[in-house]
Amino acid sequence: MALTHPITAKWPAQHPERLQLYSLPTPNGVKVSIALEEMALPYEVHKVSFETQDQFSPEFLSLNPNNKIPAILDPNGPGGKPLALFESGAILIYLAEKTGRFLHQDAAARYETLQWLMWQMGGVGPMFGQLGFFHKFAGKDWEDKRPRERYAAESRRLLGVLEQRLTAGAWIMGSDYTIADMAVFPWVRNLVGFYDAGELVGWADFPQVQRALAAFVERPAVQRGLQIPG
Repeated sequence: MALTHPITAKWPAQHPERLQLYSLPTPNGVKVSIALEEMALPYEVHKVSFETQDQFSPEFLSLNPNNKIPAILDPNGPGGKPLALFESGAILIYLAEKTGRFLHQDAAARYETLQWLMWQMGGVGPMFGQLGFFHKFAGKDWEDKRPRERYAAESRRLLGVLEQRLTAGAWIMGSDYTIADMAVFPWVRNLVGFYDAGELVGWADFPQVQRALAAFVERPAVQRGLQIPG
Protein backbone atom coordinates (compact mmCIF):
# COMPACT_ATOMS: atom_id res chain seq x y z
CA MET A 1 0.00 0.00 0.00
CA ALA A 2 1.33 3.41 -0.94
CA LEU A 3 0.29 6.67 0.69
CA THR A 4 0.22 9.53 -1.78
CA HIS A 5 -0.65 12.42 0.55
CA PRO A 6 1.75 15.40 0.28
CA ILE A 7 2.69 15.12 3.98
CA THR A 8 4.57 11.89 3.28
CA ALA A 9 7.18 13.83 1.31
CA LYS A 10 8.47 15.24 4.62
CA TRP A 11 7.55 12.30 6.85
CA PRO A 12 7.79 9.11 4.77
CA ALA A 13 5.74 6.20 6.07
CA GLN A 14 7.79 3.14 6.96
CA HIS A 15 4.53 1.28 7.57
CA PRO A 16 2.05 2.82 5.10
CA GLU A 17 -0.63 0.30 6.01
CA ARG A 18 -0.81 1.77 9.53
CA LEU A 19 -2.49 4.92 10.75
CA GLN A 20 -0.02 7.81 10.65
CA LEU A 21 0.14 10.16 13.67
CA TYR A 22 1.80 13.58 13.48
CA SER A 23 2.20 14.94 16.97
CA LEU A 24 4.15 16.05 20.05
CA PRO A 25 3.71 15.00 23.71
CA THR A 26 1.60 18.05 24.63
CA PRO A 27 -1.82 17.74 26.33
CA ASN A 28 -3.59 17.84 22.98
CA GLY A 29 -1.08 15.54 21.35
CA VAL A 30 -1.16 12.82 23.98
CA LYS A 31 -4.95 12.65 23.88
CA VAL A 32 -4.60 10.87 20.56
CA SER A 33 -1.55 8.74 21.36
CA ILE A 34 -3.29 7.59 24.56
CA ALA A 35 -6.42 6.73 22.59
CA LEU A 36 -4.41 4.79 20.02
CA GLU A 37 -2.67 2.86 22.79
CA GLU A 38 -5.95 2.20 24.64
CA MET A 39 -7.60 1.00 21.43
CA ALA A 40 -4.60 -1.10 20.39
CA LEU A 41 -4.64 0.35 16.89
CA PRO A 42 -1.44 -0.12 14.85
CA TYR A 43 0.05 3.28 14.10
CA GLU A 44 3.24 5.01 13.10
CA VAL A 45 4.25 8.23 14.81
CA HIS A 46 6.02 11.25 13.32
CA LYS A 47 7.39 14.06 15.47
CA VAL A 48 6.36 17.55 14.38
CA SER A 49 9.12 19.70 15.82
CA PHE A 50 8.15 23.20 16.89
CA GLU A 51 11.85 24.04 17.24
CA THR A 52 12.26 23.77 13.47
CA GLN A 53 8.71 25.05 12.83
CA ASP A 54 7.62 21.84 11.14
CA GLN A 55 4.01 22.85 11.79
CA PHE A 56 4.36 25.66 9.23
CA SER A 57 5.88 23.50 6.51
CA PRO A 58 3.86 23.11 3.29
CA GLU A 59 3.75 19.36 3.89
CA PHE A 60 2.17 19.66 7.34
CA LEU A 61 -0.19 22.40 6.20
CA SER A 62 -1.40 20.06 3.46
CA LEU A 63 -2.79 17.88 6.26
CA ASN A 64 -3.73 20.57 8.78
CA PRO A 65 -4.14 24.11 7.44
CA ASN A 66 -4.52 25.27 11.06
CA ASN A 67 -0.85 24.35 11.74
CA LYS A 68 -1.56 22.60 15.05
CA ILE A 69 -0.83 19.11 16.33
CA PRO A 70 -2.08 16.43 16.47
CA ALA A 71 -3.19 15.29 13.04
CA ILE A 72 -3.63 11.84 11.54
CA LEU A 73 -3.66 10.17 8.16
CA ASP A 74 -5.55 6.88 8.18
CA PRO A 75 -4.97 4.78 5.06
CA ASN A 76 -7.99 2.69 6.03
CA GLY A 77 -10.59 5.39 6.49
CA PRO A 78 -14.32 5.26 5.78
CA GLY A 79 -15.08 3.20 2.71
CA GLY A 80 -11.51 1.91 2.70
CA LYS A 81 -10.21 5.28 1.49
CA PRO A 82 -7.47 7.36 3.17
CA LEU A 83 -8.72 9.96 5.65
CA ALA A 84 -6.74 13.02 6.76
CA LEU A 85 -8.01 14.52 10.01
CA PHE A 86 -7.00 17.26 12.43
CA GLU A 87 -8.43 18.62 15.73
CA SER A 88 -7.88 16.29 18.68
CA GLY A 89 -11.56 16.10 19.62
CA ALA A 90 -12.58 15.11 16.11
CA ILE A 91 -9.81 12.52 16.02
CA LEU A 92 -10.94 11.01 19.33
CA ILE A 93 -14.50 10.67 18.06
CA TYR A 94 -13.29 9.13 14.81
CA LEU A 95 -11.06 6.59 16.55
CA ALA A 96 -13.79 5.65 19.02
CA GLU A 97 -16.27 5.10 16.20
CA LYS A 98 -13.69 3.24 14.11
CA THR A 99 -13.01 0.77 16.91
CA GLY A 100 -16.39 0.78 18.66
CA ARG A 101 -14.65 1.50 21.97
CA PHE A 102 -14.71 4.19 24.67
CA LEU A 103 -17.84 5.90 23.29
CA HIS A 104 -21.27 4.58 24.18
CA GLN A 105 -23.44 3.02 21.52
CA ASP A 106 -26.54 4.14 23.43
CA ALA A 107 -27.50 7.47 21.89
CA ALA A 108 -28.19 9.35 25.13
CA ALA A 109 -24.96 8.23 26.79
CA ARG A 110 -23.05 8.90 23.59
CA TYR A 111 -24.18 12.52 23.47
CA GLU A 112 -23.50 12.94 27.18
CA THR A 113 -19.94 11.75 26.61
CA LEU A 114 -19.57 14.13 23.69
CA GLN A 115 -20.78 17.06 25.77
CA TRP A 116 -17.90 16.47 28.21
CA LEU A 117 -15.48 16.17 25.33
CA MET A 118 -16.72 19.53 24.02
CA TRP A 119 -16.43 20.93 27.56
CA GLN A 120 -12.76 20.07 27.49
CA MET A 121 -12.23 21.45 24.00
CA GLY A 122 -14.06 24.72 24.66
CA GLY A 123 -13.16 25.31 28.30
CA VAL A 124 -10.48 23.23 29.99
CA GLY A 125 -7.93 23.34 27.18
CA PRO A 126 -8.10 27.06 26.37
CA MET A 127 -8.37 28.22 30.00
CA PHE A 128 -5.66 25.96 31.41
CA GLY A 129 -3.44 26.86 28.47
CA GLN A 130 -3.86 30.59 29.04
CA LEU A 131 -3.14 30.15 32.73
CA GLY A 132 0.04 28.30 31.79
CA PHE A 133 1.08 31.22 29.59
CA PHE A 134 0.54 33.83 32.31
CA HIS A 135 1.90 31.69 35.15
CA LYS A 136 4.90 29.93 33.64
CA PHE A 137 5.78 31.36 30.24
CA ALA A 138 6.25 34.87 28.80
CA GLY A 139 3.08 36.22 30.39
CA LYS A 140 4.45 35.71 33.89
CA ASP A 141 6.63 38.79 33.45
CA TRP A 142 3.67 41.10 32.89
CA GLU A 143 3.27 43.56 35.73
CA ASP A 144 -0.51 43.49 35.38
CA LYS A 145 -1.56 40.25 37.09
CA ARG A 146 -5.24 40.58 36.23
CA PRO A 147 -5.02 38.23 33.20
CA ARG A 148 -3.38 35.53 35.30
CA GLU A 149 -5.96 35.90 38.04
CA ARG A 150 -8.79 35.75 35.53
CA TYR A 151 -7.56 32.46 34.09
CA ALA A 152 -6.74 31.08 37.53
CA ALA A 153 -10.28 31.80 38.70
CA GLU A 154 -11.80 30.19 35.62
CA SER A 155 -9.52 27.18 35.96
CA ARG A 156 -10.64 26.78 39.59
CA ARG A 157 -14.24 26.97 38.47
CA LEU A 158 -13.72 24.29 35.83
CA LEU A 159 -11.97 22.04 38.34
CA GLY A 160 -14.98 22.51 40.61
CA VAL A 161 -17.30 21.37 37.82
CA LEU A 162 -15.15 18.29 37.30
CA GLU A 163 -14.95 17.64 41.05
CA GLN A 164 -18.73 17.63 41.33
CA ARG A 165 -19.08 15.33 38.33
CA LEU A 166 -16.58 12.84 39.73
CA THR A 167 -18.41 12.49 43.04
CA ALA A 168 -20.88 10.25 41.19
CA GLY A 169 -18.40 7.72 39.80
CA ALA A 170 -14.87 6.69 39.04
CA TRP A 171 -14.79 8.50 35.70
CA ILE A 172 -16.56 11.33 33.95
CA MET A 173 -19.17 8.87 32.65
CA GLY A 174 -19.47 7.02 35.94
CA SER A 175 -18.00 3.54 35.86
CA ASP A 176 -17.16 3.78 32.14
CA TYR A 177 -13.79 5.11 31.02
CA THR A 178 -14.27 7.04 27.76
CA ILE A 179 -12.69 9.45 25.32
CA ALA A 180 -13.91 12.25 27.60
CA ASP A 181 -11.41 11.12 30.23
CA MET A 182 -8.68 10.81 27.61
CA ALA A 183 -9.35 14.44 26.65
CA VAL A 184 -9.68 15.99 30.10
CA PHE A 185 -7.01 14.39 32.27
CA PRO A 186 -3.93 15.18 30.16
CA TRP A 187 -4.83 18.84 30.65
CA VAL A 188 -5.38 18.42 34.40
CA ARG A 189 -2.04 16.64 34.66
CA ASN A 190 -0.36 19.45 32.73
CA LEU A 191 -1.95 22.15 34.89
CA VAL A 192 -0.58 20.84 38.17
CA GLY A 193 2.56 19.27 36.71
CA PHE A 194 4.24 21.09 33.85
CA TYR A 195 2.50 24.43 34.55
CA ASP A 196 3.09 24.04 38.31
CA ALA A 197 -0.18 25.86 39.00
CA GLY A 198 -1.57 23.56 41.69
CA GLU A 199 -1.23 26.04 44.53
CA LEU A 200 -2.62 28.83 42.39
CA VAL A 201 -5.83 26.93 41.59
CA GLY A 202 -6.28 25.37 45.04
CA TRP A 203 -5.50 21.80 43.99
CA ALA A 204 -6.02 20.49 47.53
CA ASP A 205 -9.71 21.39 47.27
CA PHE A 206 -10.37 18.80 44.56
CA PRO A 207 -9.88 15.31 46.07
CA GLN A 208 -12.07 13.56 43.50
CA VAL A 209 -10.12 15.09 40.63
CA GLN A 210 -6.88 14.04 42.34
CA ARG A 211 -8.20 10.49 42.70
CA ALA A 212 -9.28 10.21 39.08
CA LEU A 213 -6.05 11.74 37.77
CA ALA A 214 -4.02 9.22 39.79
CA ALA A 215 -6.09 6.36 38.36
CA PHE A 216 -5.68 7.78 34.87
CA VAL A 217 -1.89 8.00 34.94
CA GLU A 218 -1.64 4.48 36.37
CA ARG A 219 -3.18 2.98 33.23
CA PRO A 220 -0.44 1.26 31.17
CA ALA A 221 -1.80 2.64 27.88
CA VAL A 222 -1.75 6.15 29.34
CA GLN A 223 1.82 5.74 30.50
CA ARG A 224 2.85 4.69 27.00
CA GLY A 225 0.81 7.40 25.29
CA LEU A 226 2.26 10.16 27.43
CA GLN A 227 5.73 9.43 26.01
CA ILE A 228 4.72 9.58 22.33
CA PRO A 229 6.48 10.79 20.30
CA GLY A 230 9.66 10.37 22.30
